[in-house]
Amino acid sequence: MLYETLVGEARGRDALDDVRPDALERIPADAPWAAALRGRVEAGRTSELAGLVRHLAALSSPRPTQKWRRTCLDLVAAAKADELVAATLRDLAEGESLCTRDHGAHTAWIGGDYHYHYVVHSSDTDLARGAVWAAALTSGPDAVRHLGVLALRVSGAERGVIEDLKLSGAAINALADTGAPASLEELWRLQAKIKHRALRKQLDTALTTAAGKQGITPQQLVERSVPRHGLGQDSALESELGEHRIRIAIEDATTVRLTFTRPDGTTARTAPPAVKDGFPEELKALKAYAKELRGTLASERARVEGLLSTDRVWPYEEWCRHYREHPVTGVLVRGLIWEFRDGTGEWRAAAPGTVPEGGTAAHVRLWHPIRAEADEVRAWRERLMADRLRQPFKQAFREIYLLTPAEERTRLYSNRFAAHIVHYQQLYALFKVRGWQSNYLSGHDGGYEGIARAEFGDGAWRALFHHEPAVDDFRYSPEHAATDQVRFERRSGRQWREAPLDEVPAPVFSEAMRDVDLFVGVTSIAADPQWTDRGEARYTDYWRTATFGALTATAEIRREALERIVPRLRKLADRCTFEGRFLVVRGDLATYKIHLGSANILMEPDDAYLCIVPAARPPRTSGPVFLPFEDERLSLILSKALMLAADTKITDGTILRQIERGAR
Repeated sequence: MLYETLVGEARGRDALDDVRPDALERIPADAPWAAALRGRVEAGRTSELAGLVRHLAALSSPRPTQKWRRTCLDLVAAAKADELVAATLRDLAEGESLCTRDHGAHTAWIGGDYHYHYVVHSSDTDLARGAVWAAALTSGPDAVRHLGVLALRVSGAERGVIEDLKLSGAAINALADTGAPASLEELWRLQAKIKHRALRKQLDTALTTAAGKQGITPQQLVERSVPRHGLGQDSALESELGEHRIRIAIEDATTVRLTFTRPDGTTARTAPPAVKDGFPEELKALKAYAKELRGTLASERARVEGLLSTDRVWPYEEWCRHYREHPVTGVLVRGLIWEFRDGTGEWRAAAPGTVPEGGTAAHVRLWHPIRAEADEVRAWRERLMADRLRQPFKQAFREIYLLTPAEERTRLYSNRFAAHIVHYQQLYALFKVRGWQSNYLSGHDGGYEGIARAEFGDGAWRALFHHEPAVDDFRYSPEHAATDQVRFERRSGRQWREAPLDEVPAPVFSEAMRDVDLFVGVTSIAADPQWTDRGEARYTDYWRTATFGALTATAEIRREALERIVPRLRKLADRCTFEGRFLVVRGDLATYKIHLGSANILMEPDDAYLCIVPAARPPRTSGPVFLPFEDERLSLILSKALMLAADTKITDGTILRQIERGAR
């Protein structure tokens, strides 16, 4: 018996001697995240742990197979390595990183020194990815927070940290696989912060996977995983630091406010010295909390606005729970018009902040003017003006885009916004702001044809906006681009199929065309009042045609708003009239025509151009002037009208000389 025991131990030592060197070669010697793992292998007495390391390093795909998972669980159990893999995940998420300056990788200027940091060297990504999955499989809900931190840390979203898409993708997929309710909130948080296109696709897949595990749709999953941030029903959180009380509250659709209450009851919006000096770390944490809350509010605002392109209908109780009563989403919901349907099957719209007739309903949907009669839309717009209600985003005053006869003839594409000359860098930046994905125009292969894409209708439809360099003679990227067709595709499984325009649902078509109108209206050179003074003759004909051309749907809405605002302003009411595409302002020195699209100005009687360059930040009207929606050009038109109506008070010599010449 003793002989057999000694022989067994000798064989075990021989096996360990065979596998341990191979396992150690797979663990980086200088990586902080792998220190615990390497130490255990070096001190190990069995071959199971070394075998686990080899198994982890063999994972080369974003999602492991079922066979790999079963083997992993067996090896972790045999090596008693549950805590070890959990600690490795924690070190990956929160441990030290390595400086590229010391390890020969590429460098960049960060914080006064040439370096970037990486969490895992590219040669060790497979091992790290295996450790991530091992921790997720064995720790379950306890791994959720660290998986979320790691996914964001190496996604490229954090300044100074080199992205590792494989590792970030593994953490995202593992989050969805845990099945833990908390993983939904982490995935939602990541969706708001990660911008990389490939990772966002993985996030979409992960959300679908997580939804399937809970028996709900991805859309239901997203709305159920919106963080509450510990807020009360008043959308506020209060805490105390010494003798001071701090309140963090969502005040409206765009504002999160910190308020500090002193011992004497007075308040301040900046931290008093006693808080700054006595509680610096706690104050830092509160500011970080407020920043994250602002991010959630902005993301929810964009998500709820995106519902306008869908036909979503909610059971009333579900809508109350996840929308009206949510401390973040509810702030937005209470500023919008919703439709309620009872047992009769008829939809009835209710004013912002009110409940349906009778206090309950069977179903709820978000009101869209494209489904309403013209009289109803006008009534809602007048009510918002009368009650001075500004909605979280344009809803009652939302532009409507219907299929035109020309688009019915072209059938597969729209030329409504083609042939415009736009500032390309501004256009590309605006794509990102509105959530469109686009390749970058450049002199490289494939850089001469731009296609911006965005999904609508809960991902069932996709719009494509074609554009290209305005000229061929550019070096790196074009200064100007020329716009082209808008096309639509329908999702078919994992593929996209081109669809005729008349098959696109009206809300999808309208919302997509609204975005394209925004892109062109904001970035077109026609909106540049100084264009003709630059001596660039190449696009002068386009500028002259577009800057005073027919009004787009956005400009038509602007006109309708101004028709309600101007009569209410004492300084403008008897000096302004509307003529076609212009707001006509009668000054004492001349009469002016402000184009309602570009905000550029002509002077009567000969339509002489008057160049007035706005400040770097467009002026904001304040005081008694109520604007029903946020629109910089609306504010600009009003500010120009107020100035020109009192033109005898203008002191700017450049403007006065132009008026004098025009008056002659």
